[in-house]
Amino acid sequence: MDRRQRKTRNAIFEAFIALLSEHNYSQITVGQIIERADVGRATFYAHFETKEFLLKALCEELFAHVFREEDGTQDATALFRCDAPDSVFVHLLQHLQRNDNNILQLLRCRNNELFLGYFKENLKNSVRQHLPLFAHRKAPQLPEDFWVEHIAATFTETVRWWIENGMRQPPEVIAEYFALAV
Repeated sequence: MDRRQRKTRNAIFEAFIALLSEHNYSQITVGQIIERADVGRATFYAHFETKEFLLKALCEELFAHVFREEDGTQDATALFRCDAPDSVFVHLLQHLQRNDNNILQLLRCRNNELFLGYFKENLKNSVRQHLPLFAHRKAPQLPEDFWVEHIAATFTETVRWWIENGMRQPPEVIAEYFALAV
């Protein structure tokens, strides 16, 4: 992607993020996004097929950020920047706690199942990379794909519970609860 395309893509992301701070995801239209981003409709669709693809790309940016930080690489154009902790799970929880790019709005909206689906799918990729962390808890007869699904579902529901209960505990404590639960 060239510099101009990255700039346009970031303008669309920023417009979407700003709208998320004002409206529920389900109420945001592509028209509002392109107006806020000051781009044409064709330009929007050259980058994203639908609003759902834009949401998916935002989720992928979050996860790509977490995993780039984790493997020691960084992207200067990333939407998410921070000092990454040792644990990928703590890292994700910290972004949620800070409400980076209004990500909590996506979790709280009526259509949050779409976001949670992307969240869980990306999380499963990370879980696969971190299976040795959970090896001592896995029963030998469990297939690996079932175990990955179980861990990702447990973490997703842990995040949902944490948010619904006002995020009173720090990310490190929630990550510890999660580790004890799987």
